[in-house]
Amino acid sequence: MDAAWKTIGLLTLSNVFMTFAWYGHLKYKAAPLAIAILASWGIAFFEYCLQVPANRIGSGELSTAQLKTIQEMITLVVFAGFSVWFLDEPLRWNHAVGFSLLVAAAFFIFMKF
Repeated sequence: MDAAWKTIGLLTLSNVFMTFAWYGHLKYKAAPLAIAILASWGIAFFEYCLQVPANRIGSGELSTAQLKTIQEMITLVVFAGFSVWFLDEPLRWNHAVGFSLLVAAAFFIFMKF
């Protein structure tokens, strides 16, 4: 299970970079689009430097469906925090319901029936 925890840690760090690359520029809408694109590409480089090793490490113990599910669950948590902290957008009850349904989906992906 050590590989799984390393994978989760690397994917979490990767998602922080990914979230800033994809959505961080929304806080700076006055900046030219070309600058936003170049800045996003620069940030995404570091995201890939973490995500590729995470998937390589995790593939020894986890299926690709499990890797993708872990990625998406981490993305939800990171994005929710980013939305509140960086973009000042509140989370509402319907977001919590939607996230809960996605967690239920993850449960079924990891269960062995």
